[in-house]
Amino acid sequence: MIGKTTIDQVYETARLEEVIGDFVQLKKSGSNFKGLSPFTDERSPSFMVSPVKQIWKDFSSGKGGNVVAFLMEHEHFTYPEAIKYLAKKYNIEVEETEQSNEQKEQASERESMYLVSEFARDHFQEMLLETELGKAIGFSYFKERGFTLETIKKFELGYCLDQWDGFTKAALDKGYKLDYLSKTGLTIVKEDANNPNTPRTFDRFKARVMFPIHSLSGRVLGFGGRILTNEKKAAKYLNSPESDIYHKSKVLYGIYYAKQAIAKEDTCYLVEGYTDVIQFHQLGIHNVVSSSGTALTPEQIRLINRLTKNITVLFDGDAAGLRASLRGIDLILEQGMNVKICTFPEGEDPDSFAKNNELEEVQSYLKENSKDFIQFKASLLVKEASNDPIKRADTVRDIVNSIAKIPDRIKKEIYIQECAQIMNISEAVLFNTLAQIDKKDITDSQKQEKSKPQAFNVVRNEEVEEKVDVQFELERKIIELLLVYGDKKEKFEDLVLKENEEGVLVMEPESVESTVFKKIFLDLQEDEIEFTNSQFRDIYYLLIAALNQAEEFAIQGFMMGLEQEMANNISSLLMEEEKYALHDWERKDIYPKAKETSIAQLVSETILTLRCFLIKKRMLTLQNETQDKQDDNKEVLEEIMNYLQLNTLLNKKLNRVLS
Repeated sequence: MIGKTTIDQVYETARLEEVIGDFVQLKKSGSNFKGLSPFTDERSPSFMVSPVKQIWKDFSSGKGGNVVAFLMEHEHFTYPEAIKYLAKKYNIEVEETEQSNEQKEQASERESMYLVSEFARDHFQEMLLETELGKAIGFSYFKERGFTLETIKKFELGYCLDQWDGFTKAALDKGYKLDYLSKTGLTIVKEDANNPNTPRTFDRFKARVMFPIHSLSGRVLGFGGRILTNEKKAAKYLNSPESDIYHKSKVLYGIYYAKQAIAKEDTCYLVEGYTDVIQFHQLGIHNVVSSSGTALTPEQIRLINRLTKNITVLFDGDAAGLRASLRGIDLILEQGMNVKICTFPEGEDPDSFAKNNELEEVQSYLKENSKDFIQFKASLLVKEASNDPIKRADTVRDIVNSIAKIPDRIKKEIYIQECAQIMNISEAVLFNTLAQIDKKDITDSQKQEKSKPQAFNVVRNEEVEEKVDVQFELERKIIELLLVYGDKKEKFEDLVLKENEEGVLVMEPESVESTVFKKIFLDLQEDEIEFTNSQFRDIYYLLIAALNQAEEFAIQGFMMGLEQEMANNISSLLMEEEKYALHDWERKDIYPKAKETSIAQLVSETILTLRCFLIKKRMLTLQNETQDKQDDNKEVLEEIMNYLQLNTLLNKKLNRVLS
């Protein structure tokens, strides 16, 4: 178990905006940061981070919490894993007591698969650097590719010995279960007909150099292996199979090493292979990732989209593969990203080009030869079309089809104008073609919607305007006040109900200094007001207890011990107001009043409004009772009159017209 001192130090040191900034491109929005949700596929940013409160809220998925909650949600870490990740990031030494065998047994299946993968990474690197065969075969290969020892260690490259089950035996000897070796795909398990109780095992990556594939946070998800022998039946490259921790379509090779550079440079280079990434990185260009030799997927594009809107696809000089690769360009455009394409001279690929040139030369080449996707596509397809008018027409239609994928209407228009110039065709014809494509897409989507099986059709009634739940909103406001200002000392003007000389009830002001939480607690207790919302009620009592005990109240510390659902609710409460916060108005000589200057007024008005609401609710109940009863209603009517008088006084205090 991790010691409390370490946990406290992690929470004190970790900066939420820095941690989330490793996974999401954040932009300043007033006192907060905004970005695209890492949990849903959205176009407009609704993911908010508050550096002051050290909480985040994703309005598209409803998730929220503190820095640990983000890592648990996004990276599927357990609580201890999240703490260790933060400790490593901020160079905090982890004080940890030894886990018992029972605790190890209770580790989750996913965590066990991660542990097996991390053992495999260490084992393969040890085989590469410490064994004679590893040095002679694997290490020699990497040296031939031009990789330095520093690069090999950084990317955790390795080698799986040319043995049928050398790795599997080593893992089993270390206590790792065959079940997890099989589930991660590191070991192939087959039944032995002669000995059913003892299955046969084989190392999947036998005689291959190894490329560990990392998640955004640096955990090993799977492996890519390149064979070095001349076996004709064996695939040149082999990836880990799909598993609970590795989904090939959702992962980009090198993203862990590139994420900060991508966000900083605000652009990403996309290449095809592992060695392309490593060679570029070694040269000094770090904002580069690879689709691992597979067709680009929407999930992979969205991964980049969270860090930057700009992507440059780097193609080999081999023209044969260019046409097929253009399909990936359309996928990138659909995500609303800005795409450029750069091709290398014939016979060169990103790996060889980076190996044979200096950093400045490569940077200069990329800058000068990165073309807008329209220019690139037009030049490529025009060469194919030559002087054939039919092929030329198909080329124009192909380009307009790509433009149709762009969600931004302004960008569409600009690209149509550019295409008209390049292809020497009128804009009107292109706009007409674009409209036809858009219309066809709408018709197709409508047909798909209609073709979906429906159990029965429901006639939709006119939408009824949703009424505001006043009590819910007021209770929510009280919780928010306790969270943000609970430990603040303020001067409150209390209203004391007294009879004047004429015997009429009047409210007389009385000045009292108190902390916000005591004021709220005593006022609610005096009126015997209970929260009707069970979640708010639970949070309220926890907050009052925490504020009463703590010398200094911190939201992050308070949220540490809460269950995830309650932490989400608190994040929602705190970030709802931030969503509509005013900022940067001073630039226009408009100076909105800060909440901090009128906390006492805000607290008093909220409690008074709740009182008024409950009084009206009670009066309505009493009125309904008098209608049902045939007896003498004198006492009930007197009670209604008293409530009416009190309601009048409270509304006067609130400067409201009595409703």
